[in-house]
Amino acid sequence: MEFNFITTLGIVAGMLTTFAYLPQAIKTWKSKSANDLSWSMLIILSIGIILWLIYGFSVGDIPIILANVVTLILTCVILVMKIRYKNVA
Repeated sequence: MEFNFITTLGIVAGMLTTFAYLPQAIKTWKSKSANDLSWSMLIILSIGIILWLIYGFSVGDIPIILANVVTLILTCVILVMKIRYKNVA
């Protein structure tokens, strides 16, 4: 894989948008509450991430694949916490 400006730009953009979910995951974990997170938003987001992954694999775009794998992992962690902390006051 040749690294050029466009590839680097894609990697940086993917990292920033992916790691934007990290503060939410940390906050949810620390507060043990995910009440303010919408189920529909999380589900729609997960479907969108899966579609981006399919697209990334179909065009062989490493930055899209890597960013969306990490984003999907973080989103799944948040979904698990939403389920786990559902009855926590």
